[in-house]
Amino acid sequence: MRFMAIVKADKNSEAGVMPDEKLLVEMGKYNEELVKAGVLLAGEGLHPSSKGVRVRFSGTNRTVIDGPFAETKELVAGFWLLQVKSKEEAVEWIKRCPNPMLGESEIELRQVFEPDDFGEALTPELREQEERLRQQTAARK
Repeated sequence: MRFMAIVKADKNSEAGVMPDEKLLVEMGKYNEELVKAGVLLAGEGLHPSSKGVRVRFSGTNRTVIDGPFAETKELVAGFWLLQVKSKEEAVEWIKRCPNPMLGESEIELRQVFEPDDFGEALTPELREQEERLRQQTAARK
């Protein structure tokens, strides 16, 4: 099972405040634990929303909206992608994480869809395409 751990933004991360050396060391150790346990697939911090854009879809129309975006608590500051055996295991790993922000913070866990979750709508041809794309993506690393 794969889970995305989503680090919620705060006013400091949205202001572009970078973590101090102490937090970088703690996060480095935590990430090493994830790698040694074989559960880390990816993990990165994100620039503030002021450097981002959103693309809004309405039928065939596309509108680009420049950041920053309101409601900091709804924004993402970073993520990990974990490969674990259960939601409980993902929770246990995240509970071991150093606090990613200066004050209170929140990390949301969301399970990633797997091909079988789509049932018959994911035809054999679409499954083959999905697998081919995964292999091509993995080969780029």
